[in-house]
Amino acid sequence: MQENYLAKWLNNELSETELKDFRASEAYDSYEKIVAFSDRLQAPDFDIEKALQDFKSKSETSSPKVIAMRPYKKFLRLAAAVAVLLVGSYFYLSLEGQQIATKYAESKTFILPDNSEIILNADTSISFDEKNWDDKRNLVLDGEAFFKVAKGKKFTVTTEDGIIAVLGTEFNVENRNGFFEVTCFEGLVNVTYDGKETKLPAGNSFLAINGKIANLDAANRVHPSWIDNESTFKSIPLKYVLAEFERQHNISVETREINTDQLFTGTFSNTDINLALQSISVPSQIKFKLEDTKVLFYAEKMP
Repeated sequence: MQENYLAKWLNNELSETELKDFRASEAYDSYEKIVAFSDRLQAPDFDIEKALQDFKSKSETSSPKVIAMRPYKKFLRLAAAVAVLLVGSYFYLSLEGQQIATKYAESKTFILPDNSEIILNADTSISFDEKNWDDKRNLVLDGEAFFKVAKGKKFTVTTEDGIIAVLGTEFNVENRNGFFEVTCFEGLVNVTYDGKETKLPAGNSFLAINGKIANLDAANRVHPSWIDNESTFKSIPLKYVLAEFERQHNISVETREINTDQLFTGTFSNTDINLALQSISVPSQIKFKLEDTKVLFYAEKMP
């Protein structure tokens, strides 16, 4: 990564090629989250009129100085970028505490301070306050994760669509772009969605797609299928299936003249891309064309 990518990124000056390279770097996720939290900061009240008057007063009593700025332009831009990130880092760490994340085609197991275990699926992040964990077992989830919660005080998982609360149990939560699903594998889970609470005993699931709650059959597994490197769906719109395929195989998906709202039931491999493509295309009666890191799904009638 070129040394001036960071400054150019903050100023929205990266070309498409440079932006692609920057997003592929290991540091990109951290920079993105730090800048996001920097945007939340509120500046103190500033009296423009008073500042202007003070400036004029100082200008009248000070000797003018000429400074050649052009030779230092790149340096100043980079320095400004570093300053933004340093300030953002301080507040980001103080506000969010610990953060764990996975990329496409990656999963990760993490042990919390109380020995609860979390397994993160691809493209997932969690954040929590490590210092106060003994008092408040609260964390924020973006993506999908399987939880094995140690018994103790209430354990809360907050997502964009709903809140899950337990004392000690095993459950899976997925929250992605209007898709919200909670499955209880052991114990009892309390799900709050749209202001209403639902209690899920072991073997039951709660599913809401774009605000519409769907009925699900009881789960007959001891953990979600993705733990075994498989993604399983039952009557789920195809667009969510393709999005999961994209995450698991780190490949760009394009569709042409197919109905992505058609329901899909089946399983695909998270490790064998060719088998996964066959598992999706055959039951959906669609074709595919794989080229490098891109795949096109298209209708059978197309050439």
